[in-house]
Amino acid sequence: MSGPLAPIRTVLVVGGGIVGWSAAAALRRKMPWLTVTIVPQAEPASSLADTMPCALPSIMGFHADLGLSDQDAVLRTGSTNRLGTLFSGWAEKQPDYIHSYGAHGQPLGAISFHLHWARLAASGAESPFESYAPAAALARAGRLAPPSATPDILFAGFEYGLQLDVARYRAMMRAFALHCGVHEQAGTVASVAVRETGFIDHITLEDGARIEADLFIDCTGPGAALRSAIDDDREDWSGQLACDRILHVEGPPPASPPLYDSVTAAPGGWRWSVATTERSLHGICYASAFCDDATAARQLRLASGADAPAAPIVIAAGTRRAPWRGNCVAVGDAATAIEPLEWSNLHLAHSAIDRIIAMMPGADCAPVELAEFNRQSYAEAMRVRDFVLLHYATSSRSEPFWRAAAKTALPHSLAHSLALFRERGRLPVYEEETFARDSWLAVLFGQGVLPRRIDPLTEAVPAMEVAQAMARLRGAIEAALPQFPTHADYLAAQTRQIAR
Repeated sequence: MSGPLAPIRTVLVVGGGIVGWSAAAALRRKMPWLTVTIVPQAEPASSLADTMPCALPSIMGFHADLGLSDQDAVLRTGSTNRLGTLFSGWAEKQPDYIHSYGAHGQPLGAISFHLHWARLAASGAESPFESYAPAAALARAGRLAPPSATPDILFAGFEYGLQLDVARYRAMMRAFALHCGVHEQAGTVASVAVRETGFIDHITLEDGARIEADLFIDCTGPGAALRSAIDDDREDWSGQLACDRILHVEGPPPASPPLYDSVTAAPGGWRWSVATTERSLHGICYASAFCDDATAARQLRLASGADAPAAPIVIAAGTRRAPWRGNCVAVGDAATAIEPLEWSNLHLAHSAIDRIIAMMPGADCAPVELAEFNRQSYAEAMRVRDFVLLHYATSSRSEPFWRAAAKTALPHSLAHSLALFRERGRLPVYEEETFARDSWLAVLFGQGVLPRRIDPLTEAVPAMEVAQAMARLRGAIEAALPQFPTHADYLAAQTRQIAR
């Protein structure tokens, strides 16, 4: 029996999707003294962290921490790189825009670039904000090289995420976890025994097997088979995020996969299109209060050419204020469920896994330590919610869904950010931000939101000088693009490295 000051020695992970295998692999890899067992369960379709095809750039850092190379995590799984998302139709009278990852522009003097851009844009004579983002330029041109090997210093700071082949990626993480020494035990959870203290004592499988552990990690999706046995205290976001249904289908791959995914506004929600080297994936996320299932299926069929499944995936947007309670921590959709706009689902799971490792308590799971874990997790989930909600709050479409979305009462944190930005172009930085300031700016400017007043500090640089500097920057980005290999050539070169 573990004493009050004893360390955690045994960990049980329940859940067999990407999240479960990633948690098991990371814990065993980073804390090799742990005995880590996983009981895989079939991931439900509603577990979006396990099933959605796109990942943010943070996935590359997660791989690096585990010692996985790009060849292991990308090429061997049939995944491809993505530099951002192309948004179409989110704001009337505004062109399509790419939310790309990395810096937009360069400071002019001591003033942030975006303030100078807003100053010129207010006159209506400025190029789109994305014109100053190297990653967006690469995405539009279909060219890529790792930032560490970039042939031009302007491009050294961009980032890229992944478009995943979900089944192959899951298989890779399973193989890696087993290689690291994770024990796999087959079976289906039949019951969860909780002590009066709120700690899980053991789980029982349908075959009668009983499994005990010092720490239980719940990666079973929104149902949270373990964590919900302790309590079901959950914050509901459905009043703010109305999209509650998803349909998606697969199709053949394009001749050359683009370096971005596409997100297109629809009358009752939005559609997406993603492509890897082996398949394309199309989906629609919609609000059942404004769009029935048959209409959504028809819209998806027209966009993809494929018939949608009979039943949609249901999303219940919300989060747990305390994902870690007692000796059980919820990860992925077991902790936070949110629509896949901006593809934050897997990122939140990876972030939780990293946080578990960094903040691993003793076997007594001291409340003060869990409180800090929960505080950070909740703060991160709130800002992801705010960023997703930002797209709706700044949209300008005439359909009833979009009018209602734009009028939704905003949480204080987002209302404060938008008020500051709309007044003078300033954005506050919160703790546990997932999306950098330039990501917020890409969406705000891309959807036509400009500050009411120009920051007076920009007057330190004459407008003509600013315009000339921006023209030079645009020209330098465009001139550098031919130095980069095409996406197809880049993938071919990477594949040849594997074959050596």
